[in-house]
Amino acid sequence: MRKEAVAEPARDPDRYLIRRDGIFYYHRRVPAKLAGIDDRGTFIRKSLGTDERRLARAMRDRLEDADKTLWAVLLCGGETRSALDQYRDAVRRAEAMGVSYLSNGQVAGFHNVDAILKRVEALERVQATPAVADALLGGVPVPPVKISDAFDLYADEIMAHEVAGKSQSQRRMWRKVKQRAVNNFVGLVGDKPIGEITREDGLAFYRFWLKRVAPSPDVGPATHSASAGNRDLGNMRDLYRRYFAHLGEEQKGTPFDDLRFSERGKRRRKRPSFEPKWISDQIMRPGALASLDAQARRCVLALIETGARPSEICNLDEAVIFLDTPVPYIRITPRDDPDDPREIKTEWSVRDVPLVGVALEVFKKSPQGFPRYRNREEALSANLNKFFKIHKLFPTPKHKIYSLRHSFEDRMKEAGIDSELRKILMGHTIERVEYGTGGSLQWRRDELIKIALPFDPEIV
Repeated sequence: MRKEAVAEPARDPDRYLIRRDGIFYYHRRVPAKLAGIDDRGTFIRKSLGTDERRLARAMRDRLEDADKTLWAVLLCGGETRSALDQYRDAVRRAEAMGVSYLSNGQVAGFHNVDAILKRVEALERVQATPAVADALLGGVPVPPVKISDAFDLYADEIMAHEVAGKSQSQRRMWRKVKQRAVNNFVGLVGDKPIGEITREDGLAFYRFWLKRVAPSPDVGPATHSASAGNRDLGNMRDLYRRYFAHLGEEQKGTPFDDLRFSERGKRRRKRPSFEPKWISDQIMRPGALASLDAQARRCVLALIETGARPSEICNLDEAVIFLDTPVPYIRITPRDDPDDPREIKTEWSVRDVPLVGVALEVFKKSPQGFPRYRNREEALSANLNKFFKIHKLFPTPKHKIYSLRHSFEDRMKEAGIDSELRKILMGHTIERVEYGTGGSLQWRRDELIKIALPFDPEIV
């Protein structure tokens, strides 16, 4: 007879948490079979120093894992799967015993006698296995993990929380930028163990970028911006710091500290905008976009009268396109679908944009958005930039599809539209305390009608 599967009961999200005077504590009974081995008493009680439930749960998870690891070792003294696992387990065991993990060299170099005695006393409280002794006295060395392997751990595990809300294309772009820094650094110093990166390696990487950011006069002009160099240096600094924090060495400095290029006085290169006449006479000219696929063509036309980023337009779907309302509009907002999440640039990017002119006609024809380019914003931009270049729809080589967004802002400015409304519609930061909703949709629509360009419906 086949047994039916029994559903596992849900875990209490607040297990081992108690609250006293508003502060959360980790409170857990020591298993009876460990009462004679773990001498911390019948109960473990540790203040988490926070009144925020979400933070307390995260801290609880770490202490819970530490106790599981410690108790498993006390019971059987088992070995870990790898050098990295062994090191991380040593860090957790030390934490469970109330001390931070330090290498044996660091322990030996302690001038604080009380800190050393604390470790010895912790060792005396339990029937210590060699693994526990190693955890308390620093007997487990930092494993020699290559930079490339450390980056994989960083991208796939350490920073998993940061990319959880990103779409697949956003995750790909996030990793691409981080990977570039690693590739540049490894190409310069080799794929050595991350723990063996020296200050000289950090300085060599700084000089690598210095030649590109500020070359000597006899070499020629700069090939990269200071921000590009700072991005690579910052990404290596973050990789190094977070990797060792993940292993438990949260206060570890990095070989890249205080290495950056000044960006003061550097004028940020601004993309040129399209003149309204160019948009009307060239881009919106009947037949100009006829050979472009329908969804890409409609994306372009929607950009003209919404000022949205290309990535925002191509990721809209029927849930955020509102046509059966007194004022038709689109809502630009993060996508919370766990199977298909997507972040947007900033909290200020969340906005409702009324549909006027050619943009309204576009969404009447495409009420479900542009599924061909959903989560494929890179493909859309590449396709449009290539098409515009081939068909001479860019006034200058410096123009890009993104220039339509700049044109939208310039057109609003020239029409005398309120500066705060311009920021709201562009998704820019408003540097004051936020009151109200930023004006009704009808008012926003009436203001945008002022800049709507005439068009032939056939172009849609």
